[in-house]
Amino acid sequence: MFKRIFLLQLLMLFIGLGVKAQVSTNSVSSSQLSQIKVDNLSDDQIRQIVAEMKKNNISYDQIGTYAQQKGIADTEVEKLKSRIKQLNLDSELSSKSSKSSSVLENSNSRQYADDDNENENDTTYYWQQKYKKILDKKDLEKELKRRKIFGSELFSNKNITFEPNLRMATPPTYKLGADDEVVVDVFGYSEVQHKLKVSPDGYIRIPYLGPVYVNGLTMAEATQRITRQLSTIYGGIKTGNTSVQVTLGNIRSIRVLLIGEVTQPGTYTLPSLATVANALYVSGGPNENGSFRNIAVIRNGSIISTFDLYDFLVHGDLSNNVVLQDQDIVKVNAYKLRVELTGEVKRPAIFEARENETLQNIIDFAGGYTDNAFQGIIRDYRITDRAREIVNVPGDSIATFRLKTGDKFFIDSVVSRFNNRVTIAGAVFHAGDFALDQGMTVADLIRKADGVQDEAMMTRGVIRRLQDDYTPSVISFNVQDVLDGKDDVPLKREDSVIIFSKLKVREGFLVKIDGEVNQPGYYAYGDSMHLEDLVLLAGGLKDAASLKHVEISRRIRTGGVYDSTDIRMAITQQFDISQDLRKNTGAAIFALQPFDEVMIRRSPSYTEQANVMLDGEVVYPGIYTINTKKERISDVIRRAGGLRPEAYPEGAFMLRRTYTNSADSTLLSNKLEVFYNKLKDSTDIEKLRTTVGRREQLLDLRMAKVLENPGSKFDIYLEDGDIIKVPKKLQTVQLYGEVYFPKKVRFDNNNSFRDYIRGAGGFTSSALKRRSYIVYSNGEVKSTRRVLFFNSYPIVKPGAELYVPAKEKRNITSAAVVGIASALASLALVIVTVINTAK
Repeated sequence: MFKRIFLLQLLMLFIGLGVKAQVSTNSVSSSQLSQIKVDNLSDDQIRQIVAEMKKNNISYDQIGTYAQQKGIADTEVEKLKSRIKQLNLDSELSSKSSKSSSVLENSNSRQYADDDNENENDTTYYWQQKYKKILDKKDLEKELKRRKIFGSELFSNKNITFEPNLRMATPPTYKLGADDEVVVDVFGYSEVQHKLKVSPDGYIRIPYLGPVYVNGLTMAEATQRITRQLSTIYGGIKTGNTSVQVTLGNIRSIRVLLIGEVTQPGTYTLPSLATVANALYVSGGPNENGSFRNIAVIRNGSIISTFDLYDFLVHGDLSNNVVLQDQDIVKVNAYKLRVELTGEVKRPAIFEARENETLQNIIDFAGGYTDNAFQGIIRDYRITDRAREIVNVPGDSIATFRLKTGDKFFIDSVVSRFNNRVTIAGAVFHAGDFALDQGMTVADLIRKADGVQDEAMMTRGVIRRLQDDYTPSVISFNVQDVLDGKDDVPLKREDSVIIFSKLKVREGFLVKIDGEVNQPGYYAYGDSMHLEDLVLLAGGLKDAASLKHVEISRRIRTGGVYDSTDIRMAITQQFDISQDLRKNTGAAIFALQPFDEVMIRRSPSYTEQANVMLDGEVVYPGIYTINTKKERISDVIRRAGGLRPEAYPEGAFMLRRTYTNSADSTLLSNKLEVFYNKLKDSTDIEKLRTTVGRREQLLDLRMAKVLENPGSKFDIYLEDGDIIKVPKKLQTVQLYGEVYFPKKVRFDNNNSFRDYIRGAGGFTSSALKRRSYIVYSNGEVKSTRRVLFFNSYPIVKPGAELYVPAKEKRNITSAAVVGIASALASLALVIVTVINTAK
């Protein structure tokens, strides 16, 4: 039936696309199908064919099988496949075909089970397609409910397929039928083999012997009958010199109808070895209302078997999984009794029960209780005729408790509460929880914890206890007296005993060292620690460390005694140390105490090399070390051999580090935050942040005046990290801002500021001409001046950058416009009134 539907749809599609073929309403002839010419089909027609194949779940690999069975030429089939691949449409035809068509294609071959990948992900593909069709909330709830039903995972797990085993030996009870292939192997004195197909009338035709009726015979019965018939032409069979072996080759297909509460009811074509489980698998299993325990197999109008999936799920028993025959009907009845089990069980789910089963059976189906389950009372939420009610099921009554459909059982967990626990923590050797014995005291608990540690505080311990009204209380005791048996305290359930450590009830004793040491920081204080000891703990002195004026500052610790006349904040002392850190008399007397801070200062005469970078048109560019603190720009230019002939001194510029340390950066950031708050325009704030955030900034440099007059105010002192660059003679001028065509132009000594602006198209309507300025290549900036009613623009030099700012945008609101108009109207009225009065 499925073959005819597919081929009829395919042929009708070809007719609609212009293929000249005639199809009758009852049958389709091979000659008509053979007229199909793939070369005459357009790309759009091929796409329509692929769309129709997708609609019928036909995979790319099944095209040849279906077409060949109906007489389409192999060349046309290959052309069709080739055209589909050329259009990259083969990926749209999923290789995971529907279960019915997959089983149908392989139903005639005993190699069906050898194809390991054919149906590997059929279940996954089915569920993906199923969930795509769930468009509303009600359908989604049905699917979620079905997934909670115990056993539904069999039909959604891709690792469980229930495929019939076609590689096993033929069962002796297998009954032959039409289209089965019987392999007759004669060996011994006579050697011959026949592959014979059972005809629709039930016969196999053995050469030189004639037809033998085998329909309905088991393999054992068929073997006896065929052997008996062959003995008439092979005399060696009777004497034992010749043997006969009858086996099953390709098997027939059967048609099975699945009805009732099935996910996909319908007629399925299956191998003749298929069982009830195979049929349920290809149909998707029972739906949300289907029974897992009452699946009937109907043959010739009578129920021959009832399949219970729970036998397999719970016990692994498939003895009632009967082999189906042609025209069998598998009916999945609706469930009659279903309950839900949640809480502390190993497999919470919805379970189906028979009428004679109890709550104990349901708990067994769920795998039993978990380790944390409270088995004393099980709560049952039951639906009555008019309302809901809660039924308490005692743990010893579950074996006799009768179930009612819709029951929801909840198994609670045991409370996190101990009946006999006491706890000890703190300075004992084995802290933790212990059992409370009869008459147990604090001393007994300390002994069970293997005693107190050496640093334990023996003067005081505490017990945290809950009173009768469950409010917390604290009971203190003397640890030493308790251990001596003088004042022992009896313990109660949930008491918590704490033995304090002397080290944890005071601030940690630390000393600090900072300055010119290799590892500055805090170090644990030790009794009799001296200055040199701390220096060694800090990794020793740095090369820049000064051995003089090492300062120690000490806290003033009065022990809680207040003296209003004492205005000191710290005690400081300075010492000199030796290079090899030998003890000196002064420092030895002044031993360190907890919280002392030591400062190793930098030697005043110690300096590190400072370098400057000289680049550009100098004779010897590169890095130069500053020789003296008063070395100037002219000095390093002289050391570099002077400038080259093509150098342009007026374009030389200098970069200097803005901030040398983090303290300077922090101070500047705090000052700038105040300034940022005064700025209203976010663009101005971002521009300022970008400017001050640079590591090096441009410094105004007048190289020509430096070289003309070394040592002048223009010849500034050098600092570490300075970068001086002397360019070649520049020949361009760059224009920015409010001009119509900002660009870089050639420098002309005869052109003025206005000439360059006109060369860029002139000022725009929003240009603020009087604020125009020039940035020269050496970093110097000159702005436009106002002379009476005219603008005096600065002189343009090679390499200069001309900036024309924009006017500030003024937002005039509608209220302001109305106000101005009202004022003008009032003023006009006054003038008219005055004029009329004067007349």
